[in-house]
Amino acid sequence: MVRGEIPPEIRRNVELWAGCVAGALEESEYRAKLAVAGFEEIGVQPTRIYGAQDARGLLAAEGFDFAAIALQIEGKFMSAFVRARKPR
Repeated sequence: MVRGEIPPEIRRNVELWAGCVAGALEESEYRAKLAVAGFEEIGVQPTRIYGAQDARGLLAAEGFDFAAIALQIEGKFMSAFVRARKPR
């Protein structure tokens, strides 16, 4: 899951899609999809927020200029517990 926008070149990268980075949904989009599916009381509890340094090796291997992109991705990717209730 991501918080905020990420650079389009990351979204388009196939290797990052395979690593579940490029295809991660933005938090508000994730919440909206759950609401459309009928869920209520939607809660997102981050379990880990990833810094740019966590992706340094992966981005460099894919040819990204880490220094140019680091501030755009800092703290945007996260793992989270998602809880919601579907009424009867």
